[in-house]
Amino acid sequence: MTSLAALPTPCLLLEEEKLQTNTDRLARRLHERGVSLRPHLKTCKNLEIARRCMESPHGPATVSTLAEAEYFAAGGVRDICYAVGIAPNKLERVASLRQRGIDLSIVLDNEESARLVVDFARCRGCRMAVLLEIDCDGHRAGLRPDDPRLTAIAGLLQEGGQEVRGVLTHAGSAYDLPATEAITALAAQECAAATAAAGLLREAGFPCPVVSVGSTPTAFFGEDFSGITEVRAGVYVFQDLVMAGLGVCRPEDIALSVLTTVIGRQSDGRALIIDAGWTALSRDAGLPWRRDDFGYGLVCDEDGNLLPGLRVSETNQEHGIVSGPVCPALPVGSHLRILPVHACATASCFDSYEVLQAGQVSRRLGRCHGW
Repeated sequence: MTSLAALPTPCLLLEEEKLQTNTDRLARRLHERGVSLRPHLKTCKNLEIARRCMESPHGPATVSTLAEAEYFAAGGVRDICYAVGIAPNKLERVASLRQRGIDLSIVLDNEESARLVVDFARCRGCRMAVLLEIDCDGHRAGLRPDDPRLTAIAGLLQEGGQEVRGVLTHAGSAYDLPATEAITALAAQECAAATAAAGLLREAGFPCPVVSVGSTPTAFFGEDFSGITEVRAGVYVFQDLVMAGLGVCRPEDIALSVLTTVIGRQSDGRALIIDAGWTALSRDAGLPWRRDDFGYGLVCDEDGNLLPGLRVSETNQEHGIVSGPVCPALPVGSHLRILPVHACATASCFDSYEVLQAGQVSRRLGRCHGW
């Protein structure tokens, strides 16, 4: 065991007990509702943490980069969904993984991408597994669930020898909704869009075995997952201030924090300066209606206890400014812990986690990087 005092700062801390509690909470909720969890590993980017989340050591899993897919495949994960629209220059890496026996599925939402997949697969002599992306909320990408192009794209893929595995959607606008009731309604809308698109494909003769939805807020506030085969969520393993602001968790449930050191005070004495700037905390501003409350992170003491009223109000590259109604007169060299606004963004600033058990560092876990 290593004490926090021995760690260089800034560094990324992960509380094992909270991690396990968060992981168990969503797994239990979805099990009670009869739907499978396909955890999104873009948040943790670590095999040991992934194994806590997945139903088995082989998956299922979701990733956001092919570097993640390759990393988790090397660790024995076989069932992986690459849940970002496929770029043609990545198809060779997809094919290589599939050739090694990894059941890697890809996502697309347009005829042009479908033709590129068919042409590549024909030249390479391989077969891809494809999910069609559905737009359930006008948030980002995908086809509307009643768009006739769904069956046209499915036909193009099937005629080109590719597997049309099903549909996938993401209710990203959940992060714009301050009321729990609105997120619950969006979860129902998300499921309705996915099942409607699946129905359209099935009526046209495509089996559509996978009907995939997901976001951490809708996973927690959705009630009826009828017709859904799997839920994807990622940030729930750590939680963050965005999730706290949406009512998914409390700040006390957040398993991730950045250990930082006080390096001075501003000249008027009203704010502390710390050695964690945006390169350690990210510049994700989170929920618009909670920016004044959360800033770029809430502040805890070295033991992880929230210090009421304190937040990181400003960040420069390597400096953070901690302010509040009353800023304590901490001496230079004091340690603080900062709770992340967005766990995925904050964690991406670091190569590893310092894992805490009973307040002591038990081990270090690395994170994969790259695209």
